[in-house]
Amino acid sequence: MNFHTRKWVKPEDLNAHGTLFGGSLLRWIDEEAAIYAILQTGNRRAVTKLISEINFVSSAVQGDMIEMGLKATRFGRTSVTMRCEVRNMLTRRLILSIEKIVFVSVDENGRPVPHGYTDITYRRDRIPTRPQNPDWEND
Repeated sequence: MNFHTRKWVKPEDLNAHGTLFGGSLLRWIDEEAAIYAILQTGNRRAVTKLISEINFVSSAVQGDMIEMGLKATRFGRTSVTMRCEVRNMLTRRLILSIEKIVFVSVDENGRPVPHGYTDITYRRDRIPTRPQNPDWEND
């Protein structure tokens, strides 16, 4: 698994106990997973379908630096499934794992559309470069 995204745990990310708020961490994961799904499916309209059991193993405190890793594990006709791990950058201690996150490629009306891929890419060749907003001129 490759760890590309890093976050610094700041005061606004803490819960009432002074540790990383799980909701902040899940928001970061969902955003990173959406970007990863867009890269894998080539469609900037990718939506969260499912997040399986979330296993919080340890926590983080203010000042810790964490890193998130995602890896595609399965391609469906309209979906991509991935797994996620989050760890402390300094200690390498696992903070969280999610075995299954599913994103679906959708059209402008929110209906699932085939993406046509069956393999993982580590390049940026699938990132959509044209805007998908019909109101935008020829960019």
